[in-house]
Amino acid sequence: MKGLYVHIPFCEHICHYCDFVKRVPKNKEMIDTYLTALQNEIESYQDHFQSIETIYIGGGTPSMLDVHQLEHLFEVLKNIHPSEYTIEVNPESYSIEKGELFKKYGINRISLGVQTFNDQLLNYLNRKHTKQLVFDVVAHLKSIGFSRISIDLIYAIPGQTLEDLYQDLQYIKDLDITHVSCYSLILEEKTYFYHQYLRGKFEQMDEDTEAKMYEIVMEELKKQGFEHYEISNYAKKENYSKHNLIYWTLGEYIGAGLGAHGFVNGYRTQNHRALPQYLKNPIEEKKFQEVDVLLQDELIFGLRKIDGVSLSMIHEKYGIDVFQKYPQLQEKIELGLIKIENDYLKLTEKGLFLGNQVFMVFI
Repeated sequence: MKGLYVHIPFCEHICHYCDFVKRVPKNKEMIDTYLTALQNEIESYQDHFQSIETIYIGGGTPSMLDVHQLEHLFEVLKNIHPSEYTIEVNPESYSIEKGELFKKYGINRISLGVQTFNDQLLNYLNRKHTKQLVFDVVAHLKSIGFSRISIDLIYAIPGQTLEDLYQDLQYIKDLDITHVSCYSLILEEKTYFYHQYLRGKFEQMDEDTEAKMYEIVMEELKKQGFEHYEISNYAKKENYSKHNLIYWTLGEYIGAGLGAHGFVNGYRTQNHRALPQYLKNPIEEKKFQEVDVLLQDELIFGLRKIDGVSLSMIHEKYGIDVFQKYPQLQEKIELGLIKIENDYLKLTEKGLFLGNQVFMVFI
């Protein structure tokens, strides 16, 4: 499969934890100018259109664009016919008109930025929606025929209790959706929370409680019928994110937009993160990927999947024995972090909590 990622960097406000490429636009003209440059970049990949099987419009906040701007974007993409077509949506910027526009242009999967259903914690994260708004948006999406709805959830938020988390997971059950991406809150540089941390005003949740929360997430979502198929991702009835599976299996994807990354024909591309440079020429760097780096990525991303990575596939593709090249892996087996099962190297349940200790072996 080949994917296309399209980045919309604009937000109406900046969440306190977010380190993605984003900015609050000065005016409507800034967005329009960006969309014209984005159109030119996407059209430069026309030769790939027939082979693109997934489109993912992310951000930023794609749903903050007005209806005319969204229509402009969708018109640029209308000659691509993917099997999976996702757009990220924030509840507060959704409208009935936008939902119907998504449907008109063939979008068939919605990724809804929720993070938590607790209104106090939402305020702490600088999110601008409420729990009720999430329910209203999901209800409308379902009423117009969207069956594939994913929700982003964050846990280990300072001040969040186990009871808060259980309540969030109960609301997931009540919504009856097909996919959940669930991450612990990570303190990233260049965020509001990081500046607060430097001033002694932000205290991360302790590791034991964070691990307990991850355990609760896995247990409760399993009870709800979700399959845990990647460290942070859960799906019902094999409604996996096909687009993200391209990343995790080292497939090809085009990255279009500010700060976007791509991997096509053996070349990694990285776009400019600063808007003035992007408007002049999108690509900042294009580099042929060395075999050792590909192998490293294949193992790290492959181990993120619950199924793990095929040892025979690695041997066939790279001509190496993983344990000879990375002898430290034996130690990780002895520590109970990884195991071999039917030719697949995979993280154990303990390893899911301590995956970074395994991934560091390959770096």
